[in-house]
Amino acid sequence: MKTIALIGLGTMGSPMAVNLAKAGYTVHGYNRTSGKSGPLLSAGGREAPSLSEAVKAADVVITMLPDVPEVEQVAYAPDGILANAPRGTLWIDMSTIDPQAAVNLAQAATDRGIRTLDAPVAGGEVGAVEGTLSIMVGGEAEDFEDALPVFRAMARTIVHCGGHGIGQTVKAANQLIVAANIQACAEAVVFLEKSGVDLEAALDVLNGGMAASTVLTRKKTNFLTRDYAPSFAMALHHKDMGIATRAARDVGAAIPLGATAAQLIGAAVARGDGSLDHSALLRGVELLSGHTQP
Repeated sequence: MKTIALIGLGTMGSPMAVNLAKAGYTVHGYNRTSGKSGPLLSAGGREAPSLSEAVKAADVVITMLPDVPEVEQVAYAPDGILANAPRGTLWIDMSTIDPQAAVNLAQAATDRGIRTLDAPVAGGEVGAVEGTLSIMVGGEAEDFEDALPVFRAMARTIVHCGGHGIGQTVKAANQLIVAANIQACAEAVVFLEKSGVDLEAALDVLNGGMAASTVLTRKKTNFLTRDYAPSFAMALHHKDMGIATRAARDVGAAIPLGATAAQLIGAAVARGDGSLDHSALLRGVELLSGHTQP
C-alpha cells in the first residue's frame, strides 16, 4: 500500500501528510478549501484536483476532519469515498467523531467492500509535526496489521483497542482526561500566583513529581505567558467533550468531573474563547478569582 489519499489538510492533517510523504509514500492531498497544500507539495506530495480523483488513485484513504458532518460528507457524496474507492481500499478515519457514527460509517463502507478503521489521534499539533502521535484504533485486527506501516510514519504509540468505534471511545476518554488536567493546572496556576509564589519555579518542581503530566509540560509556556495561539482550539475540545458526555451517558457511566470540565469549556466558548488554545481555560479561572482580563 504505497499510495495514500489524505483528506483534510488542516492543523493536524497537513503535518501528517508531510510525514507520510517523507516516509516514501505517494500522498495525494485534498482539502475542501484551497491554499492548504503548500507543506505537502514541498515534501514531495501531490495535490489532488478533486476528492474523487484522490480516492480513485489510492490504496489507503485517510480522513482528518473536524466532526461527523464533514466525515459523512466526504463519505457519502457522489464524488466521495464510498462511491469512488475501489473494493478492498483501506479507509482510515483519523478524525475525532462520535463512536456510534464510526460504527455506522464502517457498516456503510463494508457494504461497499471497503475496509475501515477508526483511528483518532492524541498529541496535538506538536505530535503531528514531530511524528510522535498516539493512535487508538478500532476495527478488524487484519486491517490494523495492514495499516501499521502507515501509522508508524506518523506516530510513536499505536494500539489496536478493539472493534469498530472503540478507537473513538478511547479518544473520548483521552479528551476527558486532558480537559480535567488542563483545568486542574489552570486552578493551580491562579492559586500559586495569588499566593505570591514564583510560578515558573513552582511548575518546574510540580512537573518533577506525582503532579507531572504531558499537559503541564506542553502548556507550561502558555500558562506563564498567557499566549493562547491555538495548538488545539477550545471549540474543538468543546465538540470532543460533547462526544465524551454523550458516550458516557449511553453506557451508563458517571463522569461528574468530566461533566464539570465540559461545562467550563462550554462557558469558555460562549465567552468568545473558542478560537483560543484549550489552555485558555486559565482565563475562566482568572475570571472566577477576580482577575481583570484584556
